[in-house]
Amino acid sequence: MRLIKYGHACVRLETDGRVLVIDPGTYSEAEALDSASDVLVTHEHPDHIDIAKLVAAREQNPELRVYLPRHAAEQLPELGDSAVVVEVGQRFTAAGFTVDVVGGAHAEIYDGLPGCANVGFVVDGDVYHPGDSLFVPEQSVTTLLVPAGAPWLKLAEALDFVRAVKPVRAFPIHDAYLSDLGRENFDGWMDFKGDTEYARIPLGESVTF
Repeated sequence: MRLIKYGHACVRLETDGRVLVIDPGTYSEAEALDSASDVLVTHEHPDHIDIAKLVAAREQNPELRVYLPRHAAEQLPELGDSAVVVEVGQRFTAAGFTVDVVGGAHAEIYDGLPGCANVGFVVDGDVYHPGDSLFVPEQSVTTLLVPAGAPWLKLAEALDFVRAVKPVRAFPIHDAYLSDLGRENFDGWMDFKGDTEYARIPLGESVTF
């Protein structure tokens, strides 16, 4: 499997000509969706779903399906029949990948807000994208995409999350809010206290495992 990092929380998974994109939001590049087979969206916030990009991608591929929580789908009528509602505990196939839906709620920012649904996706029992949450899945995962910067997150929580999931490797996502110095600081702490193999994937570049 090849994993390509795009802006903020967006990643692209490729294998045998199949392309699955997760959370292509307003801070990610449109090219992430080039030739995409299917798309996974963790929740409705614009930094995780850019409707204009998805509509354009569907025009290129009318068979494109976008898997997302019910409330998000209800707010995005532009997706039409491309929207497929998923629920926590569900297992389905997207772009030929097996996807397990976990989690359920967005991490709290303050005073109960934002109070919206957020699902995480475990792809092929290997790659875990939690969206805007720190939910620890029951199943073991090999590759964790760990949020690095958000209004709902502090460094200690990110470290605890990685230690609780216990992946073989971890790569940062959700990092558009951080300066270069902030990214360097986060990476240093992950190397120091994350208790796993950790690396940052430069924007637009990839790793294969």
